[in-house]
Amino acid sequence: MNPLCTPRDHTFSRRSFLGGGLSWLASPVLAEAMKQKDKQVLFVWLDGGMSQLETWDPKPNTEFGGPFRSIKTSVPGVHFCELMPKLAKQMHKLCVVRSLCTKDNAHSSGVDRIQRGDPKNRGVPYPHFGAGVAKLLGPGSSGLPPYVWIKPGSGGFRAEDAGFLGPKYGSLAFGDGKPPENLLRHPDISADQDAARNELRQMLDQRFAKQREKRVVEANASVFDMAEKLMARADIFDTTKLPERDRDRYGRHDFGQHMLVARQMLEAGVRFVKVTSYGWDTHGDNFNAHATMVPKFDQAFSAMLEDLEASGLLKNTLVICLSEFGRTPRINGHVGRDHWPEAWSIAMAGHGVNHGLVIGETNARGTEVKSQAHDIGALFHTWYHALGIDSHHVEFDNAGQPLPIAHDDMLPIKEALA
Repeated sequence: MNPLCTPRDHTFSRRSFLGGGLSWLASPVLAEAMKQKDKQVLFVWLDGGMSQLETWDPKPNTEFGGPFRSIKTSVPGVHFCELMPKLAKQMHKLCVVRSLCTKDNAHSSGVDRIQRGDPKNRGVPYPHFGAGVAKLLGPGSSGLPPYVWIKPGSGGFRAEDAGFLGPKYGSLAFGDGKPPENLLRHPDISADQDAARNELRQMLDQRFAKQREKRVVEANASVFDMAEKLMARADIFDTTKLPERDRDRYGRHDFGQHMLVARQMLEAGVRFVKVTSYGWDTHGDNFNAHATMVPKFDQAFSAMLEDLEASGLLKNTLVICLSEFGRTPRINGHVGRDHWPEAWSIAMAGHGVNHGLVIGETNARGTEVKSQAHDIGALFHTWYHALGIDSHHVEFDNAGQPLPIAHDDMLPIKEALA
């Protein structure tokens, strides 16, 4: 096994938590979402490292190009890999950055580095981007949990994502896109009994708060508040009532159905929705693996962009798609590509970013960035600015210590900002 690819534990306990068809456009859920103008984020995380060469930055007919052709997109002069025909037709909605040059080629540290933004010389655990957005922008008018995570496998509450912000801003993970177990009130408990129990809980919370740290008290109370909001909106997890055409458009595979749940979350007004797809660490058989996985990604991500645009939500939603790094141009002895943070790509769309634009370029073989290179700190500045947050003046509060929300020495990618 590659030492950089030690599997990570993605399980979370239930106890820790408890502690486009056009027909959907007329739904009450969407009508309510259209009334509010809260800025939202869709964060698509392709865990393990998608190959930029088989997606956003193909190098056909070169030493390291691989077997796939490049195809034209809806923007003249811009080409994608042939595995993404649907997204090629939607390049005019996208902003693709091909000039990422980050530092960490290990999963264990690279995932955190990318999702926390890697502010310099900080000895404190920084929040993930989703936690930062939840803190700075709040839950929005929906009142639903501000930072949710849809992922394969088990779910639960991940307080560590919040770093020094405190557990209140951690991510609430929905394993396989399903709600927490026992979300709805048991039928044997009446509404009056439930109200009485909650009144008792609030009294006990007040006693609890007198001897506890404020951040712990906030987190404890927010769990019950989130559960109450989710109980009232349990319908957002149910995709079976959607038109069959929608379910087919996104794909009947896990990623497609998880993206469909994510769409319903965005429609309902959730502030920050992260969707994870696993299995992109292709040290062996890279080309067959990408030939299987990329079309599923192309199908679901393309359907999401279509629906967000059709509903008008794309105007208020910043869409981000990335991994912890890219894949090596050089093909190894197992017909695979290894980890490559030196030159890789991400894609963005929606609120606050320019569209129909490619920023930066790699050299002819894809081995290094030819234009100005950008580290993850520049992307954090870019994302915050896209959301209307001045990342050079707004600060986090770490128990009275002011800390920057993004790397002090870096700047937003101006070309990316609308």
